[in-house]
Amino acid sequence: MSEPALSDCLDVATEAAYLAGRRTLSYFNTPISIDTKADNTPVTIADHESEQIIRQRIVKSFPDHTILGEETGQSAGHPDYKWIIDPIDGTKTFVQGVPLYGVLIGLEIRNEPVVGVIYMPALDEMVMAARGLGCRWNGRPARVSGTDRLEKAFVCVSDMRMAEARGAGYGNLMKHSRLQRTWGDCYGYALVATGRADVMVDSKLSPWDCAAIVPIIQEAGGRFTSWAGAEGVWVPDGVASNGVLHGPVLKMLDAKATGSI
Repeated sequence: MSEPALSDCLDVATEAAYLAGRRTLSYFNTPISIDTKADNTPVTIADHESEQIIRQRIVKSFPDHTILGEETGQSAGHPDYKWIIDPIDGTKTFVQGVPLYGVLIGLEIRNEPVVGVIYMPALDEMVMAARGLGCRWNGRPARVSGTDRLEKAFVCVSDMRMAEARGAGYGNLMKHSRLQRTWGDCYGYALVATGRADVMVDSKLSPWDCAAIVPIIQEAGGRFTSWAGAEGVWVPDGVASNGVLHGPVLKMLDAKATGSI
């Protein structure tokens, strides 16, 4: 198997995310049946159809690659090339009729996250990146912020209650930052990658939640790790930042933190 060009992989991911995202809009803010999965999270026909569209587009160009999707699991393929997809990141947001949900497509090559796309269909925002090719937001270069102090930082979080349950760290971070909003899921990461927010915090993640995020944040000049500082896609929780603030944020999130920086 020849090594695919990352630019070609990015093109496929971008097209697949766009097509899948437009399909979700057919169901957005309409009466829709909601099922509950074994983990007590919602799923809809929009999730299933979005994932099917993404899988079909990837297989068309890369039939030998492995595909892991949130709703359908993992298909057999070459172990060096694994596409990891979340057909609707923020299904709870989607069914609530809030436009801050997204489609996520990431690619790992030999266990390294190298391609990522976030498409926010209801906002028509596309944030995309591939290793060495930079990050782009609706076609123009994207870059993280230059904020250099926590007390100046704008922090986003997906689930405030889950973060608070982890201990004193999240509360300390909120207390020492300038602005806090629960604009979570992939939208918060898109804000960090485009310099509109400085930090994004998630207290619980699956691989499909962050496979697209890692290369996007890195190529935008930022950093993504677990709360403990581990890198990669297979982490239990996540922090994205502009890089400059990453060390102070991890220190603040430490469960043993007492409130001082």
